[in-house]
Amino acid sequence: MSVDVARHTALAAELLPPGRLLVGDERPAGSGGTHPHVNPATGREQAAVTLASPDEVSAAVDAARAAFAVWRGLRPDERRSALLRLAALVRRDTERIGGVLTLECAVPAATATALPRRAADYLEYYAGFADKLEGRVIPIFPENAFDYTLAEPYGVIGIISTWNGGISSVARKAGAALAAGNTVVVKPMELAPFSSLIFGELALEAGLPAGAVNVVPGDAAAGAALVRHPGVNKISFTGGHRAARAILAGAAEVIKPVVLELGGKSGNLVFADADLEAAGRFAGTVCMGMAGQGCVFPTRLIVHESVHDEVVRTAVATAAALPVGDPLAEATAVGPVVSADARARILGMLERARAGGAGELLLGGGPADVPTVDGGQAGGFFVAPTVFDRVDPAAEIAQEEVFGPVLTVLTFRDEDEAVELANGTAYGLAGYVHTSDLRRAHRVAAALDAGYVSVNGFAALPASAPFGGFGGSGFGKEGGRAGLDEFIRTKNVYLPL
Repeated sequence: MSVDVARHTALAAELLPPGRLLVGDERPAGSGGTHPHVNPATGREQAAVTLASPDEVSAAVDAARAAFAVWRGLRPDERRSALLRLAALVRRDTERIGGVLTLECAVPAATATALPRRAADYLEYYAGFADKLEGRVIPIFPENAFDYTLAEPYGVIGIISTWNGGISSVARKAGAALAAGNTVVVKPMELAPFSSLIFGELALEAGLPAGAVNVVPGDAAAGAALVRHPGVNKISFTGGHRAARAILAGAAEVIKPVVLELGGKSGNLVFADADLEAAGRFAGTVCMGMAGQGCVFPTRLIVHESVHDEVVRTAVATAAALPVGDPLAEATAVGPVVSADARARILGMLERARAGGAGELLLGGGPADVPTVDGGQAGGFFVAPTVFDRVDPAAEIAQEEVFGPVLTVLTFRDEDEAVELANGTAYGLAGYVHTSDLRRAHRVAAALDAGYVSVNGFAALPASAPFGGFGGSGFGKEGGRAGLDEFIRTKNVYLPL
């Protein structure tokens, strides 16, 4: 699908909010430098994002602390109603937010509006908890006493979000934190801050107190300032290992709890009794969505040797038929990756896999050539859907997260080997099982060292289900009641009788 550069330019002028900060109800320009935001599909600068300095992060924390007294002091039904109003505003602006997501990080238009709708789901789900947070009466012995617990908010939650989740990721974190009575400071990556800024603006429109939601786009220095700030009570982070290690080190200095939602290298186990046609189409489609830029995607196809040829043939044919091109086009399935640096990193991994004989290249393996509508060459960051077959399980491409449209294929002989291969990385975010045997489905799901397992389908991440990984994929949960509990601390009250 050819790229319509003029349409991108016009929509950026129409839809993108100013790349400023939101501190309380003020919108200052950041003093931490300026990031030129480049449209991933055109390779052209489309906005300037001013970045928060540590001083502005501190001002946002001060605003959040002031708002905490107000927000926590509201009746629970008032907080519930405010979050429901916010959810309604997100739904109202779904089309605009979807367009912004396509412009800022190339979410294909066919799926872009799903993210704000899911954001509203999270807000509505957690709004329902705002007036239902209860303590417990505790039986005490051998003393004679009356003992009970209180469910209390932490205070200010620092949210450090990555670029690919946008408003959906922010709402999943902030919705739970706000429902529990906390206030938040959101630091989106400079690569894609716009949908997060819209979220903050809508929170004000919904009537949340100024400072309940603050948004400070920034770089690593801003993130470090947020983590180390004494006025921030807990950190919730989504991103990669390098940043996670820095966050953990900073939080350790001030003894601060952290939730980490990190990457994945999810195994997709296809047994011989599965619906092989459906499993092949699934393998060739899902990990190519968002140009492969999803931590939960099934990027390792682990298929029984007896059905390898049939499943892989379907997967390759499916991937090869996916329309690659302009993410604004409804027919596009695979858009560009987020930046030139991301494309260079991905292509470097593919070249090392080829040069090192990591597996047999069946499809792609390099950049995708995408023209503009006037016959020129689009300057975007496109990578062709790629499939490597019979990959060495120890190879880099089988062990490390690519975060690009790349599928690796491994084979197994029996169930034990399938589970061993699936568990054979440092990650533990998700797992996928394709089988018609219900007992096997439950048995394998229990054996997979992953925080979220899907059987014969995709991990849809509904608002009511807990999501979070094991091992190198982080710790803590988002979504569901478990995601709410991350932002509640329990106080015990003991009264001797």
